[in-house]
Amino acid sequence: MKETTKKPVTVLGLGDMGAALANALLENGHPVTVWNRSQAKADPLVAKGAARGSTVADAISASPLVLVCLLDHASVHAVLDPAADGLAGRVLVNVTSGSPDEARELAGWAAGQNVKGFLDGGIMAIPSMIGGPGALVLYSGSRAAFEAHEETLGAMGAATFVGDDAGLAPLLDLAMLAGMYGMFGGFLQAMAFIGTERVEPEEFTTSLLIPWLQAMTGALPEMARQIAAGDYSSTGSSLAMQTSGVGFVAFSESLGVSGELMAPLERLMKQRVADGHGDDDLSSVVELIAKPSDR
Repeated sequence: MKETTKKPVTVLGLGDMGAALANALLENGHPVTVWNRSQAKADPLVAKGAARGSTVADAISASPLVLVCLLDHASVHAVLDPAADGLAGRVLVNVTSGSPDEARELAGWAAGQNVKGFLDGGIMAIPSMIGGPGALVLYSGSRAAFEAHEETLGAMGAATFVGDDAGLAPLLDLAMLAGMYGMFGGFLQAMAFIGTERVEPEEFTTSLLIPWLQAMTGALPEMARQIAAGDYSSTGSSLAMQTSGVGFVAFSESLGVSGELMAPLERLMKQRVADGHGDDDLSSVVELIAKPSDR
């Protein structure tokens, strides 16, 4: 059911991300109460109309929806535990970065405080993107809580519910970050390569690298299908072919640059060939890194 009024929200933690979340809620017309251990960080938001919570308990009491964005899991408990009595009947949303097990632990703890619902969130954006069209936030936990506050959560970024298990959002968050950092790692290696010659980095990136990477993302759905099916039959570039030429590590060394970023993947690819899987696609490398029970 769609909200007809803008619901009050409390935001605990005003680092760069927490402040961006609170600001997006304010700009969307929500009454926002903020708290931060360093009270001065609340000043810019108070100047925009936010209410300042004098204590954590005071801030929690102001809203039916409490959003927590702190440094880490330990910080969440350090802030919430002393004020736990005030959480009963409220929806608690934790967007602090953490592991799936930490999210599940917090969900269990929150249930013990008689919260109305608990959600753990994975923010797929940087602070400057919050509230804009490119921001995505994954949520898992209480479906009822998500549906009741979906419009409010949508003020911060596209709100996507991914499952009832509170640990699912942080798992998918970290999985997506793994893909992102893999891409960034390849980009940095490419920069090191072209830096050995008179190749202009920005021109190379915009004219050649980005179009190439965009084209290659088309291979990902097929690789995902192969992994799901456990069938890695190559229809194009087999592992044996990909590892037969000059390797990235040797090429890096020949240029006088480090090959450390590429070394782990190259080692795994060669290991699969040595194990008799040279005819497989690159996707089969997952067999060397996934838990045996997952395969």
